[in-house]
Amino acid sequence: MRVSTHPAQCCAAGQCVLIAPDVFDQADDGTVVVLLPEPPADRADAVREAAAVCPGMAIQVDG
Repeated sequence: MRVSTHPAQCCAAGQCVLIAPDVFDQADDGTVVVLLPEPPADRADAVREAAAVCPGMAIQVDG
């Protein structure tokens, strides 16, 4: 699994951080930051959920 983001699409809702705080964080302006671009398999469900609930559709999950 590989996680990438499109910060320009991020609306700084922070749902990703609430769901997977070990994978995502927020920059000073609130936009998404990926802490683990290749998260371990046991975090896959949380990462997919974070991408699914992202209101700006700023998170892309491959694999």
